[in-house]
Formats: sequence, C-alpha cells, structure tokens
Amino acid sequence: MAASGELLRDLVGIASVNPRGGPVGAGAGPGLGEAAVAEHVRDWLVARGVRAELREVLPGRPNVVATVPGRDPRAVLLESHLDTVETGGMTVDPFAGTVRDGRLYGRGACDAKGPLAAFMLAAAELAAGDPPPFGVVLAGVIDEEHDYRGVLGLLDDLVDTDIVGAIVGEPTGLAAATAHKGCVRYTVRTLGTAGHSSRPDEAVNAVTLMARVIGRLDRAAPGVPPHPILGPATRCVTRVRGGEGPNTVPGRCEIDIDRRTLPGEDPLDVWSKDREELLALIPGRLHGGGATPHTPRQPPRIEVDAPFTVDYALDTPAGSPVPAALRASLAAAGRDGSVHGMPFGTDASKLARAGIASVVFGPGSIADAHSADESVALADVDLAARVVVDVVRSLKIDGRPR
Repeated sequence: MAASGELLRDLVGIASVNPRGGPVGAGAGPGLGEAAVAEHVRDWLVARGVRAELREVLPGRPNVVATVPGRDPRAVLLESHLDTVETGGMTVDPFAGTVRDGRLYGRGACDAKGPLAAFMLAAAELAAGDPPPFGVVLAGVIDEEHDYRGVLGLLDDLVDTDIVGAIVGEPTGLAAATAHKGCVRYTVRTLGTAGHSSRPDEAVNAVTLMARVIGRLDRAAPGVPPHPILGPATRCVTRVRGGEGPNTVPGRCEIDIDRRTLPGEDPLDVWSKDREELLALIPGRLHGGGATPHTPRQPPRIEVDAPFTVDYALDTPAGSPVPAALRASLAAAGRDGSVHGMPFGTDASKLARAGIASVVFGPGSIADAHSADESVALADVDLAARVVVDVVRSLKIDGRPR
C-alpha cells in the first residue's frame, strides 16, 4: 500500500458528514463527526513533531490548525476541509476505506480527505528536516460543504499571521487551478389559485406558471462574456417542489436556481438582475376560460427570494508566488504545469477576498467527488505530498529565496 494508505483509510473511516445546520453528529455516534476528524489530524501531526491544536468555530465543530516554523516568519497556508457530503446511494462502504487496484474507496476519499492527507504528509516531512524557507500553516476546516463557516473562522485566527499565499486542497487531478466559478442560489415561487382538477379553468395552475420561468431559464443564457479558462456562466434549475395531490390543481410551485458566476461578477448584482428578469414573466393577472375573461380569487404572482447561498469566483494571477511555485514543481515532477480553471467553488475564494493569493490543488477527480463509488489513487496522494514539499522548499518571493 502507498505511504498515504493507512492515514487516508483512518480519515475516511471517521464519518464526518456535514450536519447542514442540524444537530452536530446526529446519527454519527461517539468518536465521529468533524470534531473527531480534527482530533485525529491533531494527534497524528503531534506524534510527528508538528504543533497542532483545535480551534472551535461552532459548538462541537472545531477547525484544526498546525504550524511548521520556517526561517522566514511568513508562512504558506495549506487548507483543506474535514466535512463530507451525505452517503446516500453509495455502492461502496462509505467508511471502510477499501483499497482496490491502488485506489482507496469511501466518502471523502477525494473530497477532500485525500488532499488533506497529502498536506499532512507534507507538513510532517517539512517538520522532520531543516526549517524550510517559509513556515507552513496547515488547516483542516469545518463546513466547506454547506456554509463556509470553517474558513471564515480560520481567517479570524490568521489576522496576526503573514500568509504569503495558499494552496487549497480539492480534487483537481493534480492540476494547478488558479480560477473557479462562484455561485448564487435562490428560490423562485409561483402562486396561483388551487382548485379541483375536474374544473381547471376555475383555477390558476402554479406549475403551469412555473413552466414560463423554467422555459425562460432554458432559452436565455446569462448575458456575460465567457472567461478564458472557465468558459461561460451558467444558470439551471436544481429542485422543483409543487402540487398536493393527483386531483388538485396546484396553487403553489417552487424551484431552486443555481447560477454559476464568473470572475468580475458580483453574485448579489447577478441575483438582482435575475429577479427583475423573472418577475416580468408574470405581470400579476391572467385571462382564461376561452374568450371570457376570468379573474381568479387571487391574481397570479411570482416571488423571488433573497439568495440562500452566495459565493464569489476565484481568479488568482498565475504569476503569484505560490501558484508559480506550484506550477514549477508540477512541471519538475513531469506533470502539467499550466493553469487551469474549475467549475466548482472552494474555500480559496474566501481566502482570496481576504487578500491571500490562493491556488486550488489536490489528487483525485471532481468527477469522483460526491459519487456513488468515490475514490482516489493513493499514488496521486503521495505525489501531491511530494509536490507540496517542493513548493515550500523552493518558494521565492521577489526573485529571492528566503
């Protein structure tokens, strides 16, 4: 088994499904959850001479933060997350960490316990040798899969630390991702008048009203130019809720919309423009019943709720010190050293908005993340660790090693 196998199997074996605002550890049992993973990361690192501690962000949900001193007081941040998505529909045991043909299977194997394991291996190696040119701060954070509270708590802890740049651990196929999309998610609601399905002309069907909204979303792409490495902005319906029974005309229908934003777009401005566009689809009055005007008891209307998710895009200059060092280290390892973009969001955008130039990197493919048979190649976890070690040891700022 690759050097990372035992470590990653232990991490995957600790169920840490994000509670998404519900009770912490509900259904997980003792010794499980984000706190249990944080404790395991801390103990593994301390046993290898790395100073590490838990820092509570929410009750029962701590980040783990470790430090490796360098010759320069400034530090490189290695950040990845402790939580995973749910396990429903998985075709492999979510927490067994089964190894087959060089791949480890289980929930979180690539998103993002594989990258976290690579960072832990790198930190341990850096701590075992001569002090690196720059220090390292390794953070395993909570809540990336839901409300980003972990990275926001981390930023509060780093206010007195001079961070020269960050590598954020996510499955990028060992590519250096300097850009990714942001998103804004919101709910749209159509309201008509419910009635008996045998007399539909005396009701106003909210599902039929919603068809106008969905049709508009299908026909009209966001009107912004594509990004050179991210491509176009996107907008799609992700959930539909409507109807009460097979013989009732529905008076209410809801959909959730996921709008992926590009660098330079403000998600709240995007939502405001979407809202104006969609509200215009239903002016508030319908005529029905053939040629005879029909005024329903309640005029049809549409509501667009405030966003329930807002996240910003990432667009880090490729020549920033840490991304440049990562690209050079990848090229030296015989891998692709060019810059890439990712369609999904990460904690990197929050770090970047706080002034920390960030690049996303890690073993595994996003196609395997959240999947029924999530897995990662252990050799790629080991290679990611070696690349990160080389980045920290070779990092230069202003053309000079420190």
